[in-house]
Amino acid sequence: MEFCMKYMHRAEVFKRDVIDVGAFNVNGSFKSILLPYEPKSYLGVDMTDVPDVDEVCDACALIEKFGENKFDIVVSAEMLEHVKFWKEAIHNIKGICKPGGKIMLTTRSFWFPYHGCPEDFWRFEAEDMIHIFSDCIIKAVVPDYVAPGIFIKAIKPEENFKEIDLSNFEVKNIADQKPEDK
Repeated sequence: MEFCMKYMHRAEVFKRDVIDVGAFNVNGSFKSILLPYEPKSYLGVDMTDVPDVDEVCDACALIEKFGENKFDIVVSAEMLEHVKFWKEAIHNIKGICKPGGKIMLTTRSFWFPYHGCPEDFWRFEAEDMIHIFSDCIIKAVVPDYVAPGIFIKAIKPEENFKEIDLSNFEVKNIADQKPEDK
């Protein structure tokens, strides 16, 4: 949450449309930080109907549900490592973000233990996020050394956005670890 407070400012959020992908508040949420900044709208989405979820939607179906270039700000806290098809989720996150819009994402890194909620698949490092968002303007990539993770803030280019091909890009898969290693 400190990352959001430091890198997302009131002027960026005020009267803007915000979507929170993976909005179910398990360990904290960007919502408590961003709502006081008075966004035009704040929509929480997740794959199940639980508290803080306004719309049930899989992260891999955001474009289908909302259309392209719909939100000024796309935030996602601690969701990406739980999505089996993370590349499709990233494609959808970039797709629903308006040109010039902000993307703020947090996820876990290699040394963070397995935490199925309900599942846990991936670990991302700073280098991974830099590559994954190399088609955007990266404003910050900050490692979390306390609970190993990585935080990123990026801006979708206003013109000539061409999404990077991630089809051959791999990150650390922890889902195939032996149960006793988890």
